[in-house]
Amino acid sequence: MKINRETIIETVKSGANPTKFGMTKKEIARVLGVTGDERRELRLALGELMADGVFVRDERKAYRMSDALPNVMMLDIDHIDDQGDVIAVPAKWDKDEDKPQIIIKQKSGHKNRGHRNANQVSVGDRALCRLKTTEDGIIATVIKKLGDGPRAEVGFVVKGGRGLRIRPAKKGSRFDYIPERGAKINDLDIVEFELSGKRNKGERIARIIKIIGSAKHGKAASLISLLEHNIPTGFSDKELEDAKALTLPKIDKYRKDLRDLPLVTIDPVDAKDFDDAIFAKPDDSAKNRGGHIVWVAIADVSAFVAPGSALDKGAFKRGNSVYLPDRVEPMLPEEISADLCSLRPHEDRACLVVKMRFDRNGDKISHTFMRGLMRSHARLTYAQAQEAFDGAPGETAKPVADILKDIYTAYEAVRAARSRRAPLEIEMPERKVVLDAKGRVTGIEVKDRFDAHKLVEEFMIQANVCAAQALERADTPLIFRVHEPPETERVQGLSDFLPALDLKWSMGQRPTPKRFNRLIEQARGRDLVETVSMSILRTQMKAFYTPQNKGHFGLSLTHYAHFTSPIRRYADLVVHRALVKAFNLGEGGTSAEELTRLKEISEHISTTERSAMAAERDAKDRYIAAFLADKIGATFKARITGVTNAGLFVGLDETGADGFVPARTIGLERFIFDEKSKSLIGADTGGTYHFGRRVEVKLAEAKPLQGGLLFEILTKPEKGALPKHLAKRRQGQGGSYKGGGKGRKHQRRRR
Repeated sequence: MKINRETIIETVKSGANPTKFGMTKKEIARVLGVTGDERRELRLALGELMADGVFVRDERKAYRMSDALPNVMMLDIDHIDDQGDVIAVPAKWDKDEDKPQIIIKQKSGHKNRGHRNANQVSVGDRALCRLKTTEDGIIATVIKKLGDGPRAEVGFVVKGGRGLRIRPAKKGSRFDYIPERGAKINDLDIVEFELSGKRNKGERIARIIKIIGSAKHGKAASLISLLEHNIPTGFSDKELEDAKALTLPKIDKYRKDLRDLPLVTIDPVDAKDFDDAIFAKPDDSAKNRGGHIVWVAIADVSAFVAPGSALDKGAFKRGNSVYLPDRVEPMLPEEISADLCSLRPHEDRACLVVKMRFDRNGDKISHTFMRGLMRSHARLTYAQAQEAFDGAPGETAKPVADILKDIYTAYEAVRAARSRRAPLEIEMPERKVVLDAKGRVTGIEVKDRFDAHKLVEEFMIQANVCAAQALERADTPLIFRVHEPPETERVQGLSDFLPALDLKWSMGQRPTPKRFNRLIEQARGRDLVETVSMSILRTQMKAFYTPQNKGHFGLSLTHYAHFTSPIRRYADLVVHRALVKAFNLGEGGTSAEELTRLKEISEHISTTERSAMAAERDAKDRYIAAFLADKIGATFKARITGVTNAGLFVGLDETGADGFVPARTIGLERFIFDEKSKSLIGADTGGTYHFGRRVEVKLAEAKPLQGGLLFEILTKPEKGALPKHLAKRRQGQGGSYKGGGKGRKHQRRRR
């Protein structure tokens, strides 16, 4: 064939070898069918194209277009797309066209704990990557994670004596930034910005990326929290279109008619959707005298969200719903979460059901999964169910009072088995932010905790156990919910601290939930339960998702998977699909492609869960700070919940608000941090503030848009003396000893 420039250029551009950037002379010759004397002609043509600057040649001696991407380049991690892929763009780009979208191929995290690989990246990171072109686009693998590139942050505009400034929304941010000249912003605008790298008289300049809204709005706290933690909001047009087109499935050979089964839902009073229902009755089998049969029915989301669909990709991207004081950012559109998959009373709904049989001692002896069409017989709040359990059912509960009696009887047996199992029993008070219609905080309430809560929780735990056991016995891959035993170093820290409370922990024995429970009982009656409970929580590992079964330490279970909330957790949807596939329950089972991605899915949803928890916590902190903003100078009863060399973290008794007392504001002497006793100790007097101590504090500053509270401590330190090990270190460092360690605020561990 005739060799010409156009043919060669088109060949290299087309990427006839899609696994690499560029093509070697041998590869080009093969594609063009060049043989014999034509090889010399090809060599000369390639030389001319390089001389003219059309081609460049890399270390592999592969030719590529001079304006093509190199084999290795620095990338900024930009976002996660609708398919859940991590997307990066070139860190430097001087061409007129848009930056190319490059898919990052992540390596797995730690094989045992779901920890991120050292080179695993997330949005905002910068990395040196190796690139290759495939049929699916440009794929990059991380060679080395670098320092962060220009990272987009969320902030708000403040007006002061020196004009407008950008204040980061992140709690603890110390500096404001100057907006770039010409930025069209107004006081209290919420903005997305990045640092430009430039300065003006020593002050750093921020580049405004976009204006998001106004902090004057009553519900700005939630908006800022969602943005700060990169929580996706809203749904694509395709998702909304597909959701509106869905219809209720009919009874067929895969789906049983369970509408006569008197299932009931028990949920919080302000619940917007109901995804689980329960029913129980005495077992009439002679082989199981005194036993019980319990049904747990869960909304059948897998009937509506098919693997690989737009709805599935969107749900995967979000990973879970996010619950904020003023709103819910749902994982699925309302047509699914609040309608088709909400088990509203007296309406037909598709469900996936586990039928469990327990013996008279509450031990599970069998279980069966089925698909069904159900009809809830009542929608009850926890308070209404509790009234019925206590023998005084209200109007709503009266029609199902006998059903509730059987449910509670079954629970009493299962509760006895739970007691023998001895899971970790830590009950910290949960507080709810109460808002008015305009998003203003009207109060902070402690959530009630009834037997009704514990009943629903325990039946859901049992259903989750059944899902994990059933799939493992069926040799079907799944995503487990894993909680590993605490690390030795953390338990050692607890052991070192407890003598300060006249309690002890022997490191010679293996830590178990039962041992931790005994420790809590020892603290009961001494006003130390909350202190000890927080200390135990800090020894615990974070639960995470993984295809490997490592058991659940906190629940004292060998098998555990999330099955009961597919409306709000993608993990549960994956487990539902696995059950449908394993037990031949019709359409909507696990796809072949999904099976290959279980590890990737697990790591992604573990990350989205952590982001959701952080956003929920920060939004609550912002609303509480707003609630206390007009109470500057007021005094509060509090408890020290964390100690660092920088100061004391305190939690207010009444509202549960978390704040900070800077060490520089405590007394006239310098305080030294003792990590072993978790205390700040006066260098001159030995006066001590220790973790868990009750104190009185005065509110000095409230920052509603950042969620920060600063206090002054009014309570005098306890008398004492500087421990010898600190005194020696202080003397050895010429009196300039500075403590180490990190204070960590209490966080509820999600099961």
